[in-house]
Amino acid sequence: MQDQFDVVVIGAGAAGIAAARRLAKARIAHVVLEARDRVGGRAHTISPEPGLPLDLGCGWLHSADINPLPALFEAHGIAVDRSPAPWSRSVPTADWGPEAQRDFNLAFEAFDARAEAAAQDGVDRPASDLLAPGCRWNPRLDAISAYYNGAELDQVSILDYAAYVDTGVNWRAAEGYGRAVAAFADGAAIRTGCPVAKVRHDGGDLRIETPQGTLGARAVIVTAPTSLLAQGRLAFVPDLPQVRAAAEGLPLGLADKVFLALREADGAPADRHVIGAPDRTDTGSYHLRPLGRPYVEGFFGGAHARALEAEGPQAMARFAIEELGKQMGADFARRLEPLAQTAWAADPWARGAYSHALPGRSGERAVLARPVDGRLFFAGEATSPHAYSTAHGAWESGERAAGEALAALGLTAG
Repeated sequence: MQDQFDVVVIGAGAAGIAAARRLAKARIAHVVLEARDRVGGRAHTISPEPGLPLDLGCGWLHSADINPLPALFEAHGIAVDRSPAPWSRSVPTADWGPEAQRDFNLAFEAFDARAEAAAQDGVDRPASDLLAPGCRWNPRLDAISAYYNGAELDQVSILDYAAYVDTGVNWRAAEGYGRAVAAFADGAAIRTGCPVAKVRHDGGDLRIETPQGTLGARAVIVTAPTSLLAQGRLAFVPDLPQVRAAAEGLPLGLADKVFLALREADGAPADRHVIGAPDRTDTGSYHLRPLGRPYVEGFFGGAHARALEAEGPQAMARFAIEELGKQMGADFARRLEPLAQTAWAADPWARGAYSHALPGRSGERAVLARPVDGRLFFAGEATSPHAYSTAHGAWESGERAAGEALAALGLTAG
């Protein structure tokens, strides 16, 4: 088996697959090493029943009007659904009626305006500093941060929060985002079940140590999550303290999902949104019958997700069914049955969902993205300055790192 390459890519998630595609166009010797027995990383679609794709990881093509993936998917025959996101069409409930929704939207807009103004000062601090004292909607603002940052506002850099670009356009890969990403790995030079323990850069060629043997390379592209870099589970010899420190400043928050089959689904609202409890942070966000399919997708983030995950495999389902019963009625709750759920904090190759910058650490994304010695290159959503936490941010970073590696080696992209 070949053990000498121009470029070795570590990780076959969205960033690694994108890097491999660009390297393949350059017709250079390369390989992607993936620790899991599958590709896709934190983009992962399963089908517990025929015709029922469930995205355990990323599920939305965010900022789809400037996101490169929708056009790429469609060019490869992957259907993209452009129907409105459900969170723009919440089901009115007793404590979440039209007046409450309008009032919250005003509070959210005011918070975002304060955040944008604060970011102009260039002083990094916790985003929670921008919460209006005594505002009734502060718990919900924290819950939303837990959903899209994986952490509450006191753990989020205000400069990083403001740097994220969100056009408000959100589409879906109809048969699964994870399935769509994995489709681009077909035919790629990928070795699964091959975790990398160490990268030696203390000699001529780089040496990549794995349980399947040691490989040599002129350059390495690292797409491992920040959790693994911070913990030293992917080690570098000599050590790279600047990389480890940057990764520590960009920890993975947590977002988990639970999927509930809905019996007798006909007549139930389709592609609508339900809030578990608008006055609490420890609550779920629920998508009823995505694309008209007979299930409910529940979403939990931050400390609440960690607590539910730690309680055991049925805790999320129990919590979700109880909340949906309160909002949708006991008859609706009786028709729900556990179908699947995630546990990203326990996943040994993730240890979380996606990155957020800690207060005072917003500059770490640029540090982590910086090449080392013209031979080590870093990619992944955590290195994206404006699309972190997204699969398209990871994809773009993989293409960027591959271009940097090719240029450093004096090669062309083909």
